[in-house]
Amino acid sequence: MKLSEFRYAAPKSTIAKFPADPRDSARMMVLNRETGNIEDKQFSDILSYFQKGDCLVVNDTKVFPAKVYGKKEKTNAKIEVMLLRELKKQERIWDVLVEPARKVRIGNKIYFDNNRFYCEVIDNTTSRGRTVRFSYEGDLFKVIDRIGQMPLPGYIKRDPTEHDKETYQCVFANPNKTASIAPPSGGLHFTEAILKELDKKGVRIAAITLNIGQGIFESIEVEDLTKHRMYSEYFEITRDNADLINKSLKSKKNVYAVGSSVARALEASVLTTGIVKPNKGWTDKFIYPPFEFKIANRLITNFHPPATPSILLTAAFTGTELLFKGYKRAIKNDYRFYAYGDAMLVL
Repeated sequence: MKLSEFRYAAPKSTIAKFPADPRDSARMMVLNRETGNIEDKQFSDILSYFQKGDCLVVNDTKVFPAKVYGKKEKTNAKIEVMLLRELKKQERIWDVLVEPARKVRIGNKIYFDNNRFYCEVIDNTTSRGRTVRFSYEGDLFKVIDRIGQMPLPGYIKRDPTEHDKETYQCVFANPNKTASIAPPSGGLHFTEAILKELDKKGVRIAAITLNIGQGIFESIEVEDLTKHRMYSEYFEITRDNADLINKSLKSKKNVYAVGSSVARALEASVLTTGIVKPNKGWTDKFIYPPFEFKIANRLITNFHPPATPSILLTAAFTGTELLFKGYKRAIKNDYRFYAYGDAMLVL
């Protein structure tokens, strides 16, 4: 399977700069793998597809405003720092991306918040990647929440706003799981009202955690997909939530994965008996066609950028031919694409 098979041209006008308001007013394309049929719906119609005993699996990770701006010592050059992940909490060591990278070298200090604290570069990781140590001794997340901006993808051609701190976040995000630089975009369409209606219908709602990291912004650079390596991301599936999923599997009910992050975490935690095991750790699982999904048999996702891990996973779930039939229809019918765009439900 080659990367070039997953390239397509999305007109710039299709790329959503802002989310649907309200969230569930987004459009939803429904792809049926068994019949090959494609339908155009609203996301609020999703309730009609669930039955009692089904399981909705969500990723409860929370996005933090990971993009901060500082000034380089001595030169006062403006430096953008994207916080990726905390490596050592006690030592305040982080992996970050910097821009412009050519100006940031080992030993440099970058000052933030009117020089109240700084980070010192202690290592290079990639062309833009650095490992840094922060001088801030309190709760760094609190000050980041105040001075940082939401790390919107580069294809959203506008500056982040304070409103993005609410909209670039799923309603089921757990404040105690603040660690992601992007939300599971398929989950952005859910509302509290929809979750309550699902609960009334007897749908089990299981929350797993996968902290979405650097890979969300990185493009695949190899034509041979077998040679691509994903960045490792931390995930956790508790016993209680594994039990919820397994009850639906054992009773032959549907399991809905909300986003590719959920699908990846589930497939990284499959027992030989075909059920989910409680698990936590790091996964670099890369899913692309052909692939047999063992847990989820329904997928809720968005329309993804070409040649990305997310579109490859969706193609593995949907089937490449049906997926691109849907994408062509979406472009023709003015669907909104990417993170703030419309939804896709794969049956």
